[in-house]
Amino acid sequence: MEDQNVQNLEPNTEAAPAAEAAANPLERKVTLRIPAERIANETQRLIKQYARSVKMPGFRPGKVPLKLVERMYGSEARSEALSKAIEKALTEAIQQGEYRVAGGYRIDPVGDEPAAEGEFVVEAAFEIYPEIEIVDLKEVEVVKPVVTVDDAAVERTIEVLRKQRATFVEVDRPAEKGDRVTVDFVGTLDGEPFEGGSATDYVYVIGESRLLPEFDTAPVGLKAGEKKTFDVTFPEHYGAEHLAGKTAQFELTVKKVEAPQLPEVDAEFAKSLGIEDGDVAKMRDEIRASLEREVKARIDSEVKRQVFDHLLAKHDFPVPQSLVASEAQTLAENAKRDLQMLGMKVDNLPVDPKWFEEEAQRRVRLGLLIAEIVKQFELVAKPEQVRALIEEMAQNYDDPQALVKWYYENPQRLGNAEAVVIENNVVGWALERMTVKEEPRDFESFMNPNVAA
Repeated sequence: MEDQNVQNLEPNTEAAPAAEAAANPLERKVTLRIPAERIANETQRLIKQYARSVKMPGFRPGKVPLKLVERMYGSEARSEALSKAIEKALTEAIQQGEYRVAGGYRIDPVGDEPAAEGEFVVEAAFEIYPEIEIVDLKEVEVVKPVVTVDDAAVERTIEVLRKQRATFVEVDRPAEKGDRVTVDFVGTLDGEPFEGGSATDYVYVIGESRLLPEFDTAPVGLKAGEKKTFDVTFPEHYGAEHLAGKTAQFELTVKKVEAPQLPEVDAEFAKSLGIEDGDVAKMRDEIRASLEREVKARIDSEVKRQVFDHLLAKHDFPVPQSLVASEAQTLAENAKRDLQMLGMKVDNLPVDPKWFEEEAQRRVRLGLLIAEIVKQFELVAKPEQVRALIEEMAQNYDDPQALVKWYYENPQRLGNAEAVVIENNVVGWALERMTVKEEPRDFESFMNPNVAA
């Protein structure tokens, strides 16, 4: 009897006729008609199923009278039966209409359409994926930077590495930019000391600190034991509100001046960079290779950004708002997690997904467009492409094979690599159809665009 009830729980479905264009062009609605008798039959089947395991004082398991079980679980059983019937009816309506459903759905009252006697009628609303027509891209121009890693770039990198490994030696001379100084200071505001305005034995490197410029350069020209009084004007939007926009006076005493001592570019220096035999020529070759990999990665990133921007600009189509809302929620959760990793307490921190809607809109639109291009032009990631990408990324690590193994032992990490390959395939496909203009760029300005020459 129960099997028969399950078999017969096949609700009649009737897709609603095309309605007037809704505000959301991707929204579709279908009317679901479900015989009330079938919901009742399914409810009874579920109650009998519950009765097999329900426990009640005074009765052995499985022997509780159905009347009592129905009294306790009837509402729950009917709700479950109705939910199953709606799910089944909606699935059939989607299949009949050949809809490509994006996101979830909602159930609404049927409005003015009356239900027949013994019939349960609801309206299901959902969004479908948009139809995307891939357009001609031959008029699109992409600028590809051309950057050469020359000897000067290698030497500048070696200088940076030397500074990172510098030691400091105390000197008896006025302080200069690049020196490490130990100072005491006292700050006053309108003649009164203020919180956080004083310190003893404060150490920093002139020109490399995060201090305000007036304070950072204050010790320049002073020897150990010398003092200086100077003013510091805090920015209007300074983090400490009681100081924002105000001018404070500081008295600074230099206690120690230390000059940087850079290591020689020799075998010991090469060994410190991982060159086991201390071969300086090999060290330079590896630095050059590393810089070339970094340059290539940045060029690829710049070209990919341009390609995706052009693809989005050339393709106009509606986006399922349910997917946008879901993506915005994910971005909000990620932002909250990032803040938590920085040590902030985020339990009561309001992070509104609406703040991320613009970025979510772009991500969803780009994802749908990429998926359509991949589908139409068969640009799926091939295993050999994924392997090549992972091995290329592994070259930046001391133990490349360990990184390769790390990717392949986790399906999610491997999936992330596959997603990158798919993006690269789409970029390659697009570049074949776009006009690519090469533009020579200076190494230093390309790698450090925010640093003034």
